[in-house]
Amino acid sequence: MNFIYDYFSNFNSQQKLQLESLFELYKNWNSRINVISRKDMDYFYLHHVLHSLSISKFLTFKPGSSVLDIGTGGGFPGVPLAIMFPGVHFHLVDSIGKKIKVINHVKEKLALDNITAYNERVENLNFKVDFAVCRAVAPLQTLINWSADKISAQQNHPIKNGFLCLKGGDLKEELSPYGNARIVSLNEYYGEAFFETKKLVYYPLD
Repeated sequence: MNFIYDYFSNFNSQQKLQLESLFELYKNWNSRINVISRKDMDYFYLHHVLHSLSISKFLTFKPGSSVLDIGTGGGFPGVPLAIMFPGVHFHLVDSIGKKIKVINHVKEKLALDNITAYNERVENLNFKVDFAVCRAVAPLQTLINWSADKISAQQNHPIKNGFLCLKGGDLKEELSPYGNARIVSLNEYYGEAFFETKKLVYYPLD
């Protein structure tokens, strides 16, 4: 996992310990329930941790801000981002209870007090955040329908509040109604072949 530090040199010793502890925690859970694809555990730090952290290459969340992770699954991208930004509160939401159980265990073991996990549908939540993040959960239109009302009108960052979505493949049709969506190819940030087809979509809300 040392390649992560090649891309991110600002982790302190506590953050490094948290990152390095993730693999065993998820490996142990994965032996009981399918949190992450079994074959993907061999590429845990590349496919899950580094992929999640790519959002921080695009935007540095300010301390005191809040972020909603829609359909977080086992905690991606929310958990790695919570390690990177200890002063930001992350709301991790998933409708599958066993996955929230995993997140709460990881949160406890790593003392990630800036995470709150919800076993709920995102539409049923009632709070405001600066940004919503997600990883290959649903088309942008669906994400907007679910959670646009959770995005705060109060702006605290250099860019407008909105959605930061990790996606792959051809997005032309999905994004055609959204002319102000910005697409960033993750191979701008990383050299590994895994990221050649991976993208970050930023969609600001007015």
